[in-house]
Amino acid sequence: MMTKAVFSLITLIAAGLLSSASIAAPGAHGPGGEHLDAPASTNASGLARLPDGSVNVPKQAQRSMAIRTMMAREAEHPLTVELNGRIGIDPNAGGRVQAPYTGRIEPGPKGLPLAGQRVEKGQALVRIRPVGEAIDRANQQAQLAEIRANRTLAEQRVKRLASLEGTVPQKEIEAARAELASLTGRERAVSASVDGSEAITAPASGIVASANVLNGQIVDAREILFEIIEPSRLVVEATTTDASLAGRIATATLAGFPGVELSLLGGGRSLRDGALPVNFRATVKNTALAIGQPVTVVAKLNDMVKGIALPAEALVRNPANQFIVWIKSGAERFIAQPVEVKPLDARTIVVVKGLAADNRVVVSGASLINQIR
Repeated sequence: MMTKAVFSLITLIAAGLLSSASIAAPGAHGPGGEHLDAPASTNASGLARLPDGSVNVPKQAQRSMAIRTMMAREAEHPLTVELNGRIGIDPNAGGRVQAPYTGRIEPGPKGLPLAGQRVEKGQALVRIRPVGEAIDRANQQAQLAEIRANRTLAEQRVKRLASLEGTVPQKEIEAARAELASLTGRERAVSASVDGSEAITAPASGIVASANVLNGQIVDAREILFEIIEPSRLVVEATTTDASLAGRIATATLAGFPGVELSLLGGGRSLRDGALPVNFRATVKNTALAIGQPVTVVAKLNDMVKGIALPAEALVRNPANQFIVWIKSGAERFIAQPVEVKPLDARTIVVVKGLAADNRVVVSGASLINQIR
């Protein structure tokens, strides 16, 4: 049977444990001054998520996870917007090659170009031999035969008049020669449409972005054969419903592509699918972009917003799909804080609601803390 002394000792130990578990680390405050370091319901000594939603991360684990923090500082920042965009061909540095008429593809002097191959302006890419309906070709051949017969008669007439020079008027000789030249030109033109082929050349120097031809292929008029681009010079076409946005853009970047520099060309004034186009010239360095690739343009405006600037990697989502940042409230304790943010550029966000100026925010390793269960 338990003695009174033993029972009293157990009671004192239990009270001591409860007292030590209720000690909260000092530090974080919310945007309204409220304490964020509420007492944890358990005293975890290892890497674990506590019952109140906070996370305990020992010092050794913090070093292994490369956890870095910074003090929140509120300031004025340029307001930014995100625009959906698409990579396109710079019309001054690339081009599109189309078939001028229905015809059969034949290789050029250097063969058929492939996607990724470099070509020079004026280089013969392919040759197209005209094709048509059987009745059309028959009519052309009949016309060619008639022209050739008339040309033969004209040649004989010119020779006969030339032999009689001095006895016939000079104007008749000149008229006969003019008729012969006309028939010769008509014969050459019709013969080219029946039996000849035309060389299709590159409109610009660059890389073949797409090639849609094979030897012997029949193509229709206006069918796209090649697209040629200069990889270092492209165009980004973004869309917006705000007609005044183009006039308020100061600078712009591509989200996820730090090696691309954007310069504003201007905004359209005609709706296309319910939106206005905003065009940027993209100068690409050490980055590969594809024509038609969807991108996100982060445009920095002349308007200002007040908030706390943080690296984009500091922002994560909780199980409810809310944006949160992790605040360090003690030596080994981290608290999730819901926030409202706006993008500042491709690598920086601005917290406009949810943080106070004295919070120490995790700016490196937040995604690892967020995975602790």
